[in-house]
Amino acid sequence: MTDSLARARAGDSDAFRELTDPYRRELHVHCYRILGSFQDAEDLIQETLLSAWQALDRFDGRSLRAWLYRIAMNRCLNYLRDSARRPKVAPMLESSSLFAEAIPSDEPWWLEPYPDSLMDDVALGPEARYDARESIALSFVAGLQRLPTQQRAALVLRDVLGFSASEVAEMLESTPASVNSALQRARGRVEHLGGIPDHVPRVRSEDEAKTVDRFIDSFQQGDLEGVIALLSDDVRFSMPPAPFEFRGPRVIAEYLHSRGVWGQALKLVRTRANNQPAFGYYLPDPNANVHRATGIMVLTVRAEEISAITRFGDTSLLALFGLPRTVPSE
Repeated sequence: MTDSLARARAGDSDAFRELTDPYRRELHVHCYRILGSFQDAEDLIQETLLSAWQALDRFDGRSLRAWLYRIAMNRCLNYLRDSARRPKVAPMLESSSLFAEAIPSDEPWWLEPYPDSLMDDVALGPEARYDARESIALSFVAGLQRLPTQQRAALVLRDVLGFSASEVAEMLESTPASVNSALQRARGRVEHLGGIPDHVPRVRSEDEAKTVDRFIDSFQQGDLEGVIALLSDDVRFSMPPAPFEFRGPRVIAEYLHSRGVWGQALKLVRTRANNQPAFGYYLPDPNANVHRATGIMVLTVRAEEISAITRFGDTSLLALFGLPRTVPSE
């Protein structure tokens, strides 16, 4: 690192990339956990690397990874303090009989999925409590958004990434005692919210694959009862950024049916998001022999049941997953 660091400090941008590229993806995942948005994380990584480039002369030469995390963490906290950077207005509940069964959602409306294909293995410290992929689960990332910023930072840096209390204190310009206090409060809050979901697999299980296969077959064939049979009694269907959701198998199935999903030769294309099964869904174009993308759905599978469906209607996310905007109808 010494030679690359000297060249980077002399203004060699290629040497700077040699130094920082090994950490770029894990820093991006880190910013995503803190912010809950892939697009916001992308912006913050650019700011982090620019700040690191400009401050390279002040790097003490010890741990480059910890130094970069300190910069990224500070950029994220500044972002969260700047309310103007994240719009406050979310779509209102539609006035229609279709939404009579809807209830307010506590899902952060800015939540976005993260493609599995972009999640490299992250080097965790010896004090990490959670597996790196467990802590990318959609429900866990959503839960982090409900924590105060200092608690969120302490939990992710200590329990997910395994930095020591002294390292985290340096990153947050705080003290180990303050970090540990924030961490204890954060752990209590996470447990109150349900903790790390115990159904998030470290590897893709055979039971999960069978459940997803049955769900896709029933969905595409318009088999309403088949879909209902796969949903848990406490299943929830949320649609960030909409501030409402549906709960219960029949309520969810009837809502999807009322929206015209069944009976239109729906096509689903598999992918993975947040270490969970997902798919792009496509509806037929009445004016062309193609199906056009309508969004992405992420499934949460518990045992052999689906306990949550999260729909993202932003089709700009498709490119992140390598999904096309259209597929042939034939």
